[in-house]
Amino acid sequence: MLTVAQAETRVSDLVDAAKVAGADAADAIYFGDGSTQVQVRLGALEDVERSEGEEIGLRLFFGRRSASVSSSDLSARALSALVERAAAMAREAPEDPYAGLAPEDRLLRGDTPFLDSDDHGDPAPADLRARAAAAEDAARAVVGITNSEGGSASASRTVMALATSHGFVRGYTASGYGCSASVIAGEGHGMQRDYAYHSARHQGDLEDPAEIGRRAATRAVARLNPGKLGSGPLPVVYDPRVGTSLIGHLTGAITGSAVARRTSFLLDRLGDQVFARGITVRDDPHRPRGLRSKPFDGEGLPTAPRDIIADGVLSSWLIESASGRQLGLAPTGHATRGISGAPGAGATNLYMEAGRLSPEELIADIKLGLYVTELIGSGVNGVTGDYSRGASGFVIRDGMLAEPVAEITIAGNLKDMYLNLHAANDLRFRQSVDVPTIRVEGMMVAGA
Repeated sequence: MLTVAQAETRVSDLVDAAKVAGADAADAIYFGDGSTQVQVRLGALEDVERSEGEEIGLRLFFGRRSASVSSSDLSARALSALVERAAAMAREAPEDPYAGLAPEDRLLRGDTPFLDSDDHGDPAPADLRARAAAAEDAARAVVGITNSEGGSASASRTVMALATSHGFVRGYTASGYGCSASVIAGEGHGMQRDYAYHSARHQGDLEDPAEIGRRAATRAVARLNPGKLGSGPLPVVYDPRVGTSLIGHLTGAITGSAVARRTSFLLDRLGDQVFARGITVRDDPHRPRGLRSKPFDGEGLPTAPRDIIADGVLSSWLIESASGRQLGLAPTGHATRGISGAPGAGATNLYMEAGRLSPEELIADIKLGLYVTELIGSGVNGVTGDYSRGASGFVIRDGMLAEPVAEITIAGNLKDMYLNLHAANDLRFRQSVDVPTIRVEGMMVAGA
């Protein structure tokens, strides 16, 4: 895996080679990564994996004709062939009136924000094994746990660099650590499984593995002997670990490509009240040690914190250059890139701001409702907003969590759900998408 400086040189040289080959414009991107993961099960070492890889991608343009190619061979001979192949493909490609690099005057210039994304650690496999074992041991020690799917711990490092033919050359590196446990409670047909995990950029920020294990076990035991719930309209409360999916549906609807194709249930709603008042959803690519923090986007534009939803109002699309040209709008610094193909758009560290009520206060007035801890299936129509998911969790009775339930279907329409959504005050930054406990009024619940 290359250093950042080496990666910057490699992508810059590849862009120069594309220009020599006659390309009007080009960009190149490099990704290198190395990771180690250790898995234990029932107290014994089950697997140790070490993977390393690097790829480089080139996109070049002849007018509005373009092609993208990639290679995991970074030798001079392979990269020369890569340029030739891309040039030949681009000359035969159809014209795209919206294709092209990001506007030069919008590229990141000057200093980048300090994101503290790499702690430069390199834990030994033995240390990872100890962390994985501690998580599983703590989970198996909880009364009611009868089996284990294992504990795991991982460490990784990623290097990324991007260069464009109008002078942009930047790169960065990030470390990553994770720990998880997955266990089974009960026996026979009554068995229930659950899990817990934590990911962080710095090893020192990882949650204690024993806490992770105990949380996984407590969740599994709490799910034993689930019952049924009758059908009808009920308030539905989303646990934070599943409430993030509601924000995922939002981001899918506000990307430039979805808006340009007119396949979004929020089409023509920019500037409208689409969430309840008081709800703010913010994208923060500059959060120190954030899991998706980055100084520039996939086209070299500077990133910046931005309210996607401000006091319930949809205030911004997520736009890369191509969809921006199609829509007649400026790119927003949300371009995402794979190693090949044109950029898309997406969020970074996205979160819903906390509300005023505690989770207990949020459910205190619910006579009968559903608290969801797991969602199953993906029955969401991105064009209409129609929503139907399998679910399990707990009945809410007289403002308190009661017995577990399973095999439930919850349904509604995201446009209505967003307008009838309330947030608790228990927001914690643990993932790339974070939400507090969320309550949605008037959803249809179908049980036995």
